[in-house]
Amino acid sequence: MRKDPQSAGSAAFPAAVRRASSPAAPRARRPGDSRQDAGATGPLSRSPILIGVISDTHGLLRPEALAALRGSRYIIHAGDVGPPQILEKLSAIAPVTIVRGNIDKAAWARKLPETQVLEAGGVSIYVLHDLMQLDLKPEAAGFGVVISGHSHAPKQEVRNGVLYFNPGSAGLQRFKLPVTLGRLIVEDGKVRSELVNLLATDH
Repeated sequence: MRKDPQSAGSAAFPAAVRRASSPAAPRARRPGDSRQDAGATGPLSRSPILIGVISDTHGLLRPEALAALRGSRYIIHAGDVGPPQILEKLSAIAPVTIVRGNIDKAAWARKLPETQVLEAGGVSIYVLHDLMQLDLKPEAAGFGVVISGHSHAPKQEVRNGVLYFNPGSAGLQRFKLPVTLGRLIVEDGKVRSELVNLLATDH
């Protein structure tokens, strides 16, 4: 059974991770989903909202990743975190929305939800670790973005009006894939995405 981080024992989570969680408003809540409302600026934000997106750190949070995430209003981690110190460092930058990945098996990590919903500037974002586990139709459920990780392969594509965004892996380099994270920019109820190569000399 999936658990909401607020009911899983607050001592296990960094303060900013706990603070980010709030009751859902308009959209229907699926069983097991934890919802976080980042829409304090109103339904449609007139100023851009920058959301940092990171995944598959596997215990390694590079200085380049921290630098790339600075300035984010919110951070999404799509799972395979490693030790909880990763979340502590991220939450020092901005409130964190986090889901459990397949390697997150420690006692504290088992309390993480499998899915999260983040509302930001009029855009509804669905977060899970493995896209193959997606069991809903995002366009029918009203989601504008689906965030996932797991594959370590960065990817961004729009299908049926929904942005599917995988920031790639920000941890150890594997399979000759790039080391990356992502950004979402939400403005006027619309969202655009970009990938950041952490090993490039110029981000």
